[in-house]
Amino acid sequence: MWEGAVDPEDHIDVADARKIVRRSFRMMRPYKRQVVLSLVFIVVFTVSVPIGPLLIKYGIDRGITGEDGQALNRAVIGYVIIGVLAYLSYRMLVMTMSRAGEGFLRDLRRRLFDHLQRLSMTFYDRHKAGILVSRMTSDIDTLAELMQFGLQQFVMNVLLLAFSIVLLAVVSWQLLLLCLIALPFVVIASIKFRRDANRAYLDVRDRIGHTLSRLQEGLAGVRVIQAYGREDTEIGRFADENRALYDAHMQSVWVQSWYLPVIEMAGLGSTALIVGVGGWMTINGAITIGTIAFFVLTLNNLFEPVQQLSQLFNTVQSAGAGLKKVFELLDTEIDVNERPGAVDLPERGDIVVDHVTFAYGDGTPVLRDVSLTIASGERLALVGPTGAGKSTLAKLVARFYDPTEGSITFGGVDLRGGTLGSLRERIVVVPQEGFLFNGTIRENVRIARHTATDEEIETALREVGVFERFASLPEGLDTEVRERGSRLSAGEKQLVSLARAALVDPALLVLDEATSSLDPGTEVLVEEAMARLMHGRTVIVIAHRLSTAERADRVGVVADGRLVELDTHDELVANEGHYAELFSTWQGGLHAA
Repeated sequence: MWEGAVDPEDHIDVADARKIVRRSFRMMRPYKRQVVLSLVFIVVFTVSVPIGPLLIKYGIDRGITGEDGQALNRAVIGYVIIGVLAYLSYRMLVMTMSRAGEGFLRDLRRRLFDHLQRLSMTFYDRHKAGILVSRMTSDIDTLAELMQFGLQQFVMNVLLLAFSIVLLAVVSWQLLLLCLIALPFVVIASIKFRRDANRAYLDVRDRIGHTLSRLQEGLAGVRVIQAYGREDTEIGRFADENRALYDAHMQSVWVQSWYLPVIEMAGLGSTALIVGVGGWMTINGAITIGTIAFFVLTLNNLFEPVQQLSQLFNTVQSAGAGLKKVFELLDTEIDVNERPGAVDLPERGDIVVDHVTFAYGDGTPVLRDVSLTIASGERLALVGPTGAGKSTLAKLVARFYDPTEGSITFGGVDLRGGTLGSLRERIVVVPQEGFLFNGTIRENVRIARHTATDEEIETALREVGVFERFASLPEGLDTEVRERGSRLSAGEKQLVSLARAALVDPALLVLDEATSSLDPGTEVLVEEAMARLMHGRTVIVIAHRLSTAERADRVGVVADGRLVELDTHDELVANEGHYAELFSTWQGGLHAA
């Protein structure tokens, strides 16, 4: 499973690492003061650690085996002072480093969510929601571990290793050479560990994303799963993803299981050499007992940093892989963006679709050479078989996508040249199913225009004729709708969506027929609200029921990605073409029912 499981593009080479580090440093600039203070505290703490064994050497050589009766007292007092200094410096280090690290993560989360909100529908067509969630959760969590613990440990251990080597060389360069015998084995093992750990932790990141995606899909579709008795099948599919994640984690554990003992054995072997050879040198008078004690205690500061760095390398690899994916997401271009020099769209105007062709990504065009003009105040119904392209045409008019070829203008202004703010004020889409956010009814209506007052929200609800319905609830407009509006019926959620559109007061309303999934009782209420909302506006309706098309000023028939017919309902029926055939079939179904 594991061999070759990671996409080669996810590999972090030296060039990738440099780019990630440089970009991270740029983002850390607002926290430069905290970073500098952290470095000062790191130096103070690092210097204090090997000073302790040096004081012990002094106490043994001067106070115990020597003739200075006060040396031992001075060593003890000095050791206490160093201990207090180490405690205070480390405490301040944790506080300042955490403040800088958490600030960096807060900014990164905000920038990432901001970018995700601005990416176009094309991006979401290509990416699974679970993978995107993993960028905001598991990848950011790994970075949090690095920021809170990893970076300070990395700098601290590098400085401690360097300072300890200097002190060991000053005290006894002969014993230091004995300690360095194990160094080549540690270097070779570290090189192999770096290569294996890099692959293993990239694979873990990838598997976490797939598992989250499967989990989200299983939870979102639980009603369909239970309705068709597919619980066991979905459990099996999740088990496969979960097993792959388990295997990836175990591969990373296996990498650690052979490497960490190598470091441990290097430390134990070096300690044995120091005690054996150092004891012989002490007997011969070459070194003191305090020197051996100093080496044994400081040797821990020589090999423990190596072991810490090796373990930290796992965190760095995992965080590097996550940060690379986060930066790649931040670098994703926004397909539907506001161009430089964009102008506000006019208050009212005709919609002109001029020879528009569109394809999702690099796929086959789903619309081909479509042209039509929708006059201001006109109601146009788009009909056709499923997958014909009518919904895509409506999304292009709302500029959820940009045409692959051709143009769409509103009041003579190309939609691509208009400001996004004016576009969303002039053109509003009411989807087939109303989506509500966790919050109150009032807050959900205000989503359409965050500056709206309570009076304006109530006016919007009255405009679609539903204010009394919601006001009569025990908590009125402050009723909590809960997650995805689970406290309201499907019809009530759709009514909130219509009130949002009324609050914006758009010139063009695009309706993905909002009553197609409602029960007959609720459908009447929603249709009345829609009729109120459509009054005096240009309307494009994706008509799933031809009764809607009958009430439109004109009907456009979309088939195989082309606009094959465009006329009034009566004329199209009289022409005995595509629409007449659809209408005849629909009427036959009604009579049969």
